Amino acid sequence: MNKRYINLLLFIFLLVSCAQHKQDTLISSSPGTHITVDNQLFFIKGMNWSYSPIGTNYAYSLWVQPEETIKIALDQDMTRLKNIGVNTLRIYAGIPAKWIEYIYYNYGIYTVLNHSFGRYGVMLDGNWNPTTDYGDSLSQKVLLTEIAALAKTYKDTRGLLMYLLGNENNYGLYWEGGETEDIPIMENTDQRAHHLYALFNKASLLIKTVDSTHQVAICNGDLGFLDLIATECPDVDVLGINIYRGISFGEAFQEVKKKYNKPVMFTEFGADAYNNNKKEEDQYSQAEYLLNNWKEIYQNAVGQGKSENCIGGFTFQWSDGWWKTGQTINLDKHDITASWSNGGYQNDFIKGQNNMNEEWFGICAKTFNNSEGTYLVNPRAAYYILQEVHKLNPYQKDLRPEQLNAAFSKIKVNEAIEKAKILPR
Repeated sequence: MNKRYINLLLFIFLLVSCAQHKQDTLISSSPGTHITVDNQLFFIKGMNWSYSPIGTNYAYSLWVQPEETIKIALDQDMTRLKNIGVNTLRIYAGIPAKWIEYIYYNYGIYTVLNHSFGRYGVMLDGNWNPTTDYGDSLSQKVLLTEIAALAKTYKDTRGLLMYLLGNENNYGLYWEGGETEDIPIMENTDQRAHHLYALFNKASLLIKTVDSTHQVAICNGDLGFLDLIATECPDVDVLGINIYRGISFGEAFQEVKKKYNKPVMFTEFGADAYNNNKKEEDQYSQAEYLLNNWKEIYQNAVGQGKSENCIGGFTFQWSDGWWKTGQTINLDKHDITASWSNGGYQNDFIKGQNNMNEEWFGICAKTFNNSEGTYLVNPRAAYYILQEVHKLNPYQKDLRPEQLNAAFSKIKVNEAIEKAKILPR
């Protein structure tokens, strides 16, 4: 084998190796924090994405379907997601690494990989325990073993942006099941919470011993136990928050900066597309809430003059979850039951009544299944709002606070409503 041919092979090997290597890094600077991916500033324009055809629920897994079915489902959804500028998905663990790479290589979309961390229970000695005791030594061992295996499996996955642990597990300390309820009253003296956040920190450190390339975030329910998080989670890189406050997040960014001073990303936020008072679909309200929410997220990015600690967010959610009410019943019915109350959503709030419709949070409506078991979606007005929002980049040098506000003021909900009417519903 001649030297020239050997050098060519070496060059190809190095080229492939570099192509597979990615480093996402949190950069702290004065006055704020941002994330870089492949040495480029990266602002998360994210979407909570899952796949459950009408008639199925949380137990459905796309990843055990025939490969051709998986590709059809991904190609249909990812094409639309790319078209509105989504650059990151929040997906629960269970997705094989090959499909994370498929989404990245074909659509340029990254994945934040979410392990529920006992939120809905844990398997102990062959028995399912629906309520996780984070102070129990066996529960701790099981969860940490799962986390170590997760990091080992995914650490070299191209397209993986970050690990995310939990899903508002602080609420899970109080709620009886998987359905969303009113936000509980939480006390920092609750020893269960101390155990939870201490274990989050152990898990973060464990991941970093296996995978030193990717950051680790936790997913908290709003700012519950923020003081505990500050003391118990020094080794967590990013604070993820599921936050539903209506038209504005209030002082959330400032409070995180004051008490925790870690970068924050909103792992869930948004609005349902159903008016519980009028008993009808309400695309306008959903689009209006999302427009204002994203404006505040952009305003708190580095360089925009406010808290400068926000690295982006994930709209909740891509398509409606027809199983959310009841979880296992009426799976082929689009339920209009409001299951919890939130005064931040004034367009249909009445004191003493529930107004949040869990099965209507999609920015797209689902259609019934095709012959191969996949389905199409019909975009709502919120889809077209996000298409305009995601065109903006808060890190652009010529998009300072004044220009950013002006750009958002040009995005009109009525125009999005008209676009949504083009497609049959």
